[in-house]
Amino acid sequence: MSTPQSGPGGSDWFDKPVITPGPAATPSGAASTASLASVPEQASAPQSATAQASAAKADAPQTAAPQVPPSVPADEATGVTAIVQTSDGWPVPGAVLTVTDANGQQVARVGAEVDGRLATKPLPQGNYTAIITAAGFDPAARTALVTGSGSAVLGMITLPRVAGTELPPAGTWTIDPMHSTIYVTARHLGFATVRGRFGEFSGKIEVGNPIEQSRVTALIEAASIDTGNKMRDDHMRSADFLGVDVHPVIQYVGTNLTQVGGEKWRLDGRLTLNGTTRPVALDLTYLGVGPDPWGGTRAAFHAVTDLKRDDFAMNYNPMIRVGVAAVGTTLRVELDIEAVLGDGLPAV
Repeated sequence: MSTPQSGPGGSDWFDKPVITPGPAATPSGAASTASLASVPEQASAPQSATAQASAAKADAPQTAAPQVPPSVPADEATGVTAIVQTSDGWPVPGAVLTVTDANGQQVARVGAEVDGRLATKPLPQGNYTAIITAAGFDPAARTALVTGSGSAVLGMITLPRVAGTELPPAGTWTIDPMHSTIYVTARHLGFATVRGRFGEFSGKIEVGNPIEQSRVTALIEAASIDTGNKMRDDHMRSADFLGVDVHPVIQYVGTNLTQVGGEKWRLDGRLTLNGTTRPVALDLTYLGVGPDPWGGTRAAFHAVTDLKRDDFAMNYNPMIRVGVAAVGTTLRVELDIEAVLGDGLPAV
């Protein structure tokens, strides 16, 4: 079906219906359930009617995940304590410590501090099970013998990453524009969708150790937008949208990488578009790493985000009928990226 053409003075533009994601599972909550299930002697114990009702209630869909309390400060009396780190010695600030008693009942739950420290409030003397979980890591369980002082020291606990696709090695990676694409999709006339792409861009990925300390810098030539229609492209480059004469470069700098689970990550950064800089998060899927035919090493990623045009001073918004704009207010940006290990691209 052909895309409707604009009338005099208009623009044949593009968009895609906004996809609103459902509520994401909270890593700490999901991990806690899995961890409790990993203690077979507790799972096999008979349940009372009250316990069964509580379990059914826990399994029901929740509208909001409970907040994990922070660890008890170091200058206060503590109960079960531990320091959690990765296999290469870095702290895991997103870790959660859950403590259960001999009956399998949760008696304490705290989140790690930025240095990986975990500490509950003092507990009654006795034997407990301590379960440490974190998104993207295998859980660990320890027996905690709480003394008369109300405390138990577990010491250093190492969480290995969940087995899966090999992560890219630390170092500088160069984005390969020939094997990468940046698409933008927007709604047109309230029902049609049109897609455009940027043809000229470059970037570097500094993979950190640990990988959460990675950094991404990308530059896009705004005038390289291509939607397959010259009139629409010229309008896109005008002051109504990208304003390429004044703001020729779009820049994204990502500085905070967080593993959501498995191969899913979130990259938080700042996007400068049309002279306006705002925080933008990318939902990132890591696709793997391997050799290429030219003797190099490549890694691949897919990322997506939604942008509000108004956030970046792209206020062109003629109405074609009540409540329906000629151009959608939300833009979906999708990126398929290949990057080559090293500070440059191979000659191919």
